[in-house]
Amino acid sequence: MHFTRRPEFLWQLRTRHLALGLKTLVMGVLNITPDSFSDGGLYHNPQEAIAHGLRMLDQGADILDIGGESTRPGQQQLVSATEEQDRVLPVIAALLKERPGSVISIDTYKAATAKAAVAAGAEIVNDVSGFLWDASMAAACADLQCGVVQMHTRGRPDEWRSQPQLAAEEVLPLVKRELGERLQAALDAGVSRSRIVLDPGYGFGKRLENNYPLLAHQSELRELGQPILSGVSRKSFLARTLRELHGGSDASMEERAHATIAATTAAILAGADIVRVHDVRSAAEAACIADAILSFS
Repeated sequence: MHFTRRPEFLWQLRTRHLALGLKTLVMGVLNITPDSFSDGGLYHNPQEAIAHGLRMLDQGADILDIGGESTRPGQQQLVSATEEQDRVLPVIAALLKERPGSVISIDTYKAATAKAAVAAGAEIVNDVSGFLWDASMAAACADLQCGVVQMHTRGRPDEWRSQPQLAAEEVLPLVKRELGERLQAALDAGVSRSRIVLDPGYGFGKRLENNYPLLAHQSELRELGQPILSGVSRKSFLARTLRELHGGSDASMEERAHATIAATTAAILAGADIVRVHDVRSAAEAACIADAILSFS
């Protein structure tokens, strides 16, 4: 069986770097929203969000990815930059006061929020649109000199359920080509290659079954020359696959835990340097085993 061993890479962030390649890094999801697909409302209260962030750090998170706006499928009501910042900035400040060495990522597609979060201490900007939804984001990230995650997204959340279906063989070439375009746009804007990580965007404009050929051939995205972040945690395509085991209904969020570990492990063995997850401890343990396998590949 062939696994994808990752080359070593120093990911340059705002004030430091992270070593990628030898050890999978775990990015814990902290959604400070009332409506995220998986945990909306659970950590909308700042104190609950801070407590959960600290808990994830204790469980082994290398990065906390903090977001203030849901991008769930079907989302139509956008959150203003002001409201988004009101949600995330106090939590970033509190976490860094409590754990000064923590690495914070801001999950936003808005340049104004990216600037405010980096000023508050965030090291990474994680843009689900790959700089497509805010024309000023590429230049902002170049000026901020922060780490960047560029995700592949096909359309916007309110379009995903009505998009034409892709054939299985179309998925990887499309994602690879368009991620390459997003990478080049960042480089052209002045973002250093050493600061960029790419994300295939599982579930973002990919219909349920389209995510499996992407995961199966994820290793080919490494030909773009950048590290890979994969976020398959609790995604709907996992729930749909489990239907037969759950009486014909999609598995609930809680019932997706084991499937999430299976898909996360597959992503690591297919070349992911970083995994973005909701349940940090189990993902950190899975990554530990996957890394041990990769050390002999």
